[in-house]
Order: sequence, then structure tokens, then C-alpha cells
Amino acid sequence: MPHMTPEEFLAATNVPHETFEALKEMDRVLIDWSERHNLIARSTIKDRWERHFFDSAQLAPLLPDNIKTLIDLGSGAGFPGLVLAAILAPKGVQVTLIESTQKKCAFLREAGAAMGLSNLKVVPERIESVGLAFKPDVITARALARLEKLLGYGAGIQGKNTRYFLLKGQDVEGELTEAAKSWHMDVIKHPSRTDPRAAILEIGNLARVRK
Repeated sequence: MPHMTPEEFLAATNVPHETFEALKEMDRVLIDWSERHNLIARSTIKDRWERHFFDSAQLAPLLPDNIKTLIDLGSGAGFPGLVLAAILAPKGVQVTLIESTQKKCAFLREAGAAMGLSNLKVVPERIESVGLAFKPDVITARALARLEKLLGYGAGIQGKNTRYFLLKGQDVEGELTEAAKSWHMDVIKHPSRTDPRAAILEIGNLARVRK
């Protein structure tokens, strides 16, 4: 099966030219770093425009129109946080990437600078110890932890109206069942555009179950 090209990504997302150029800069830095560091699985490098860039970009149309702040947990190689920062930059949305690995933080900063993003902040801390001066409108995460643990991370930094947009794989139903033992939440399940077995969980009104 042929791999998605950058031009096919552009056709699928219809992002503005400036955003597309910024994402190509991210890709350039990613490939440069991937020669020395294992930022993404080597088996996915050839298919990165679909497996990583488009998988991340599909969150953007689902986000509320009025958001001002977004936090991405465990940003790693910038998926989805750095991709969303580029897409949301024209709207002035402030994007904060939380990543505990210094090497990955260095990549995120270098890529963000190459992309010309002024709406980006990289926080080099563990999620559990992060102190924020604001409550985010949106929290995102991809391939970080099982849902129950992920919601525990988010609960420490969320506000009353914070919404979660979480990319989840084929065990999404099992993770929801497991998480429901510890959390009350409203869930909307959006189909993934990159994997029929996967889903995007939109979660609101998160509260811990009293035991």
C-alpha cells in the first residue's frame, strides 16, 4: 500500500499554506533527529505523514471553536501537540507541551523554533509535578498511558470546563470499562480517520468516583 505523501496530507486536512510549510519544517527536524535518536518507531518513518502527522491533525476539527489554551501530555516527538500548535497558531491558541525526557524537550524546542511558532511552550517536567498558572481548555495525549492513568494525570491540572481529546488504539472499549471504575465522565467516541480499530475519546465533566 502506498504511503501518504505530504501533498496528500495537505489535501486531506486543507491546512493553510503557512501551516503546511511549518509542518514540513517539523518533518525535516524529525528526520534529522531520527538518524541519531529513536523519537518514533523506525518501522513508521516511511508512513509518518499518515501514521503520525495526519493521526495528530485529525483532532483539530473536533476541538471547540473558542479554545485559548491546550496542554499536550507526554508530547514525545510532538504528536499530537506540535502538530496542533502549528494548526492552531493562526487562532492564537497557546499550546503547552509537557515532556519529562530532556532529549525529547530539546527536539520539541528545536522543531518549534524551525516552525516559527510563537504560541508554543515546552515544559520539561513530569506531569505529576507540573505547576500551572492556568486551567487548560483542552488536554490532549497520544500513546502515553492507559485511560485510567491518563485521566489521573489530567485531573491534577484540569479546570471545571476542561475537555479531553485522547487518541486511543484498538483496546479503547477495555480501557473505557476499566476507567469507569475510578472516574465519572461524559464520553463522545469519534472514529479515527487513520485506523478503523482506533478512536478519539472526547471527555468532559471528569470527576473521581467516591469509594
